Amino acid sequence: MPFTLEKYYAPDFENEIFRNAPDAQVMPAPKDGVAPDNYHAMSIFPEYFKIGGEWLLAVESRMDCVPVYEGGKIFVREFRHLKQGDLIVCGRTEKCEDGIFVHTNGFAEEESGNETFAFRQGHSRESSFSRDYDELYKILRYDREHGKIVWVMGPAFSFDHDARDAFSRVIAGGYVHAVLAGNALATHDLEGAYLKTALGQNIYTQKNQPNGHYNHLDTINKVRYYGSVSEFIKNENIDNGIIYSCEKYGVPYVLAGSIRDDGPLPPVFGNAYEAQDEMRNQIRDATTVICMATTLHSIAVGNMTPSYRVLPDGTVRKIYFYCVDISEFTVNKLTDRGSLSSKGIVTNAQDFIVNIANGLGV
Repeated sequence: MPFTLEKYYAPDFENEIFRNAPDAQVMPAPKDGVAPDNYHAMSIFPEYFKIGGEWLLAVESRMDCVPVYEGGKIFVREFRHLKQGDLIVCGRTEKCEDGIFVHTNGFAEEESGNETFAFRQGHSRESSFSRDYDELYKILRYDREHGKIVWVMGPAFSFDHDARDAFSRVIAGGYVHAVLAGNALATHDLEGAYLKTALGQNIYTQKNQPNGHYNHLDTINKVRYYGSVSEFIKNENIDNGIIYSCEKYGVPYVLAGSIRDDGPLPPVFGNAYEAQDEMRNQIRDATTVICMATTLHSIAVGNMTPSYRVLPDGTVRKIYFYCVDISEFTVNKLTDRGSLSSKGIVTNAQDFIVNIANGLGV
C-alpha cells in the first residue's frame, strides 16, 4: 500500500468552549532571559492561543520553552533567548480556561481494542519489530521527497565496517538530510577511513592494532593540522565513511562537544548552548527524526522535537520520531522525559542500519 500521512484533525473553533474562552494574557518579559510570573511552558503537542479573538497555532514549537506573541504570530523561544519587553503568553491551564488550548489528540490513533489486559503491548527486547521496519521504509521513502530526515547518532556506528558502509549508502540514496552527533562519532569514523581502525581496533576484524590507542588522537591532530574536515579528506585522499559521505553529498552535520572530548575536531561546537541552537536549527523543519545508540543526544533532541510540523502551505503533519538502542532504558527514557510520541526499537543499532539500507535497496 502507498504511504499516506496520518490526518490531522484541527480543533473546531466554533464549539462553545472556544467561542466563550477569554483572550490569553500576554505580559512583557521583565528582563533579558527572564519570563514573567505565571508564564506558559510549551509541550510537544500543537498549542493554540486566543489573542484578539483569534486562535493562533504555535508554528515552531519546543517543549519547556515559552510562547512569544510577536507580529501577529506565536513564536516559541528558549528562556535564554528572551528579550526584555517580549510579550509572553501567561497561564497554566490547557483547556481554554486562560485562552490556551493544548491539542493532545490531533492525530487520531487507531484504537487498539477493548482488552483491558494483554501481553506485550509495549516495545521491549522481546518485541517483534518487523512491522516497525516496514512502516519506517515507507516513511523514509516518502520523506526523502516530501520532508526532512534527521539522524541522531552515537559513535557505535563508526566501530563497525558494515554499519559505516550501510549508513554511507543511506546518505548516497538521499535518505539523510542532516546528522546530529558528537566529536566521537566523527572522530572514529574518520579514523576508520584514515587508518582502518576505531579506537585502535580494526573496524572489520575488531583486532587491536599496535599502538592503536594513538590512532584517534593522530586522526584528530591531522584534521586540526589541515584546519577543516574537508581539507583533511582532500589531502589524505579519504574516500569512505559517514563524514566523507556527508561532505560529498552536501549533508549538514552538527557535532556537539562534551567535557570528555579529545581534541576536538575543528567543527565541534564547544559551547553547549551554541550546539543546542545549531541542533534546533536542523530540527525546526524536520519531519522524521531517528536517534540511534546515544542516550544523551536522543534525550536532547527528543526535548526539542514537537509531535507536529506546520508545512509552508499551512498543513499540519505528524513528525515521526524513532529511538533505536540496545538498551531498553534509553528507549523508555525518552517517554519518561516527555517525548511521548517517540517510537522505540530495541536492537543493536549497527544491525538496525544494515537492515534499513537493505530494506531501502541502497
